[in-house]
Order: sequence, then structure tokens, then C-alpha cells
Amino acid sequence: MKLMKSFAAAAALAFLSACGAPDSVVVQPPAITETVRIGFKSVEVKDVSLPSYAAADEIAQQAPDGTLITSKVLWADAPERAIGLELSRNLARLTGKRVASEPWPFEENAAATLVVRFADLIAGTDGTYRATGQYFVGVYEGRERSGAFDLSVAYDPKGGPAAIARARGQLIVNLAKYLASEGLR
Repeated sequence: MKLMKSFAAAAALAFLSACGAPDSVVVQPPAITETVRIGFKSVEVKDVSLPSYAAADEIAQQAPDGTLITSKVLWADAPERAIGLELSRNLARLTGKRVASEPWPFEENAAATLVVRFADLIAGTDGTYRATGQYFVGVYEGRERSGAFDLSVAYDPKGGPAAIARARGQLIVNLAKYLASEGLR
């Protein structure tokens, strides 16, 4: 009887896992070999906001007519959290400075805060992954600044979700380079 229950439980588990747990894709960070000097000893990535389609778990693409096509493949991590962490990690690797996402984990306050608001963050079915938006650098008793960004990365649309994930990883590295050289100098 005990063997029968174990067999039934194993069969049920196998059935449920075969029923459609969707695949998920992890974004691997590209290698960073260069350094960029910034004007701050520490930076807190305070907020990263995404459009609702980019913050969704499903990987989306945009057709030339503007229609969004969602995949059954999911991002492996919540996109806002993951992009905030990717941006922090990339800025730290690029600058050699202390960079962390909110909440700031250190006793001493960060010398600058960074807020990034994406207007668009989407992979086009044409093979271009685009990111547009604004950034804001807050500095206590210093010169605060803001600016806009419009970046894109080419990818192979026939490569599926894995190609989209690689393109997003490269796009966030490119954004970190842009923010370091334009917003954090």
C-alpha cells in the first residue's frame, strides 16, 4: 500500500510538471573590460521603473504595427528587480565605485542617487531591442542633473527568447556606460 501511494504521488508530480510549467530565461551579464570615471564615490540606484509590458513576467516583442506579442517563455526574475540589480552591478563593474540598489545597504549615505524611468524597453520583431527614457541624478547639496536616453541593440529575432535575453543584457550594459559617462560624471 505504501509503495502504491509513493508511485501515485510520483506519477501525479510527473503529470503536473509535464502540464506546462513555462520555460524561463536568465539574462547573463556580458563581460565588461573597460572602466569609466565618475564624479561620485558611491551611487544608490534608487528606482528603476518600467512600462507594464516590460515589467511583466512574459517576454514580449513589438511588431512593426505596434502590436505587442507575448511569449509563453518567462523572465527568470521579476524584470524591475532584475534590471535594477543588473544596472547596479554593471555600474559597479564599470566604475569601481560602491554602487547598490535601493534599499541602500551601507551606514554612510550614498554620494548620489540614480532614478531611471523607461518609456520603452522592448524587443522588436525586426531584430532591434530599444530602450528610451529619462534618468535623474540626485546629489545632496550638489549639482543635480537629468537627461534622456535612446539606445538600441541588434539581435537575431530567429534566436527566440535566449537572443532577446542576450540583447537585454547588452542593452543594460550600454545604459550603464551611458549613465556613467553622461549622468554621473
